[in-house]
Amino acid sequence: METVKARTRVTDGDGEEFLDLERLNRFIHRMSTNLDHLDVTSYGIKVFEALHGKEEVSKKQITNELLLRGLENISPSEPDWTYVCSNIYLNQLYKQAASNRGFQSTDKYGPFDQLHKQLTDMNIYSGQILNNYTEKEIKELGEIIDPEKDRLFTYIGLKTLADRYLATDHDGNVFELPQERFLTIAMTLMVNEPKEDRLELVKEAYWALSNLYMTVATPTLANAGKSYGQLSSCFIDTVDDSLQGIYDSNTDIANLSKNGGGIGVYLGKIRAHGSSIKGFKGVSSGVMPWMKQLNNTAVSVDQLGQRQGAIAVYLDIWHQDIFKFLDAKLNNGDERQRTHDLFTGVSLPDLFMEKVDAREDWYLFDPHEVRTVMGYSLEDYYDEKTGAGSFRERYEECVNHPDLSKEKVPAIEIMKRVMISQLETGTPYMFYRDEANRQNPNSHNGMIYCSNLCTEIMQNQSATTVEEQYTEDGKIIITKTPGDFVVCNLSSINLGKAIPDEVLERLIPIQVRMLDNVIDLNNIPVLQVQLTNQKYRAVGLGTFGYHHLLALKEIKWESEEAVDYADQLYEQIAFLTIKASMELAKEKGHYPLFEGSKWHDGSYFEQKDYHSEVWGELKRDVQKYGMRNGYLMAVAPNSSTSIIAGSTASIDPIFKKFYSEEKKDYKIPVTAPDLSPKTFWYYKSAYEIDHTWTIKQNAVRQKHIDQSISFNFYVKNTIKAKELLDLHMFAWKSGFKTTYYTRSTSSDIEDCESCES
Repeated sequence: METVKARTRVTDGDGEEFLDLERLNRFIHRMSTNLDHLDVTSYGIKVFEALHGKEEVSKKQITNELLLRGLENISPSEPDWTYVCSNIYLNQLYKQAASNRGFQSTDKYGPFDQLHKQLTDMNIYSGQILNNYTEKEIKELGEIIDPEKDRLFTYIGLKTLADRYLATDHDGNVFELPQERFLTIAMTLMVNEPKEDRLELVKEAYWALSNLYMTVATPTLANAGKSYGQLSSCFIDTVDDSLQGIYDSNTDIANLSKNGGGIGVYLGKIRAHGSSIKGFKGVSSGVMPWMKQLNNTAVSVDQLGQRQGAIAVYLDIWHQDIFKFLDAKLNNGDERQRTHDLFTGVSLPDLFMEKVDAREDWYLFDPHEVRTVMGYSLEDYYDEKTGAGSFRERYEECVNHPDLSKEKVPAIEIMKRVMISQLETGTPYMFYRDEANRQNPNSHNGMIYCSNLCTEIMQNQSATTVEEQYTEDGKIIITKTPGDFVVCNLSSINLGKAIPDEVLERLIPIQVRMLDNVIDLNNIPVLQVQLTNQKYRAVGLGTFGYHHLLALKEIKWESEEAVDYADQLYEQIAFLTIKASMELAKEKGHYPLFEGSKWHDGSYFEQKDYHSEVWGELKRDVQKYGMRNGYLMAVAPNSSTSIIAGSTASIDPIFKKFYSEEKKDYKIPVTAPDLSPKTFWYYKSAYEIDHTWTIKQNAVRQKHIDQSISFNFYVKNTIKAKELLDLHMFAWKSGFKTTYYTRSTSSDIEDCESCES
């Protein structure tokens, strides 16, 4: 005789409630609206059978089972299960927020003004919005929230947003919902706009964010409207060659790191190991001890427990400590000389790459001795023209000076050490200093020594120096001459959505305005950063979703069509971005150092070969009205924000069409965006692509970007040294300013998915 299973009681149901298949199926159908091609009936039966027979279950257990079974269904042939899971998770977020905030969960979103009052009272929000917008304005803006926009999220995108960025109370309970985060960002960034225009500008910014046409940088996404943290992404410091300068820089870096910034640090001015101090020869310990100190800062000063500080250090390839520097991240050797938590980058002049190519010798110097003997700093020069210029002239003077100590090494031996470190650790990054400085729109006012943590920022730099310290009226007064401490504010276009929807001309002006407003809103705890921010008003508008876009357009990565398309697309983005900054300058005034810049004299446009009629008109407008921002475009890695927006990262090809994102105690299956029989063949893995095509595309893209691009090399672990060297030489000869990680595969190389039957 068959045993009849007892009914399963729902412990936290309304009254006495039991698990019911029909009710479960109704819920699943609501969660899968417009996804009729999915077999939700079988899915519902699986969930019911997994729970039925238990004596009791909670609603949380039911939700977890729904998510677990839904995630199991995600596959290359049925990628849309991610939206079912996202809707289920959204439903859970709505209920949790309603319970925590005290409104009816059937409304999905509660009163927006009430949210701001609650979180301001808890000191989670800063109160800036309550203090600067009227109650009527806040209520009016709250009404533009569109819960339907939440259905644009994939499951991993929504989970990433909820786990890392949505505002909670101090115990981690959900209060803020996705569209409220977007609206809060929009209101924060537009808070100082003229009141007669402000609401429309907020609505426009919300339109851009809620449609996932763009993303703001992680610090802005996380911190806008809140009582802690700052909004900028990237900082670059130049360390002075003095004890005071080194320790002051470390303090500044710690203060920026705790607030969520990634840091680049130029160490090239610090004297080498064995250099003299106050005339005593052979006593300097070189750059390594200061790198160890920065390593400790990166580990110990975390970002509100979310992640460790992230610091990249750069050194010139002619510095006498270069070999110690290149070994700093390796896993073998003297641990006292290792800095495993720092990222490294090398600053490379054209002359070094020429010596590598010709298999000639290279000379290493101590920058302190160069300053003492030669009366100048070698790092302060670059080649103004390809193949000729002041750096190689000064370098040859140093080589030939009889009183200057130097070390002769085959250039190829240094390059080998660079590549060994890259294949073992992914770094050093490559910074091609001559091209970076030749293309610098503000070369009239400074020098670029290195890039940032992600190699896309390049702006004028100089060290901050202490002039004097004295006491006055019982206080200690320290007088400093502030250097250019680089700061950049980032935001990126989602190419996979913005281009198909043809919104670039509407999107970029609001995006540039949002970026520009970050500059004035930021409260950065390092004063020279604030001064540099105001001098250059630098922003970094970038892109992600490039591979997504190529797949949608059915353009093969390895093709001249892709190269031509990259050229056309980024020229269009450059035109609209420059125009938007010019229009802002008309309205608000140009950045303080505009006069004398390449924007001002028109040489920026000549360098880029922008000679068409429309470019000519824009050039004249820029010369007449100025530019609001001294630096404009930079393409960042966008790893987290591209996940939130459901697209591919930066300008990179995908790793795989289908993979699992590892979390602490579970995996989230992820497919390439908009994966279908139509797009499948256009998603070739980064490790299977002929990387020369990637370099060709980036070369034409770089022409239109005034700063730089986070460009990764993807290589198999079986790559020969000559092959990797050829890639580096091709990138340098193609006019790259930087390359980012060298990412190599593990031993197990899978067959190309696009060639499977």
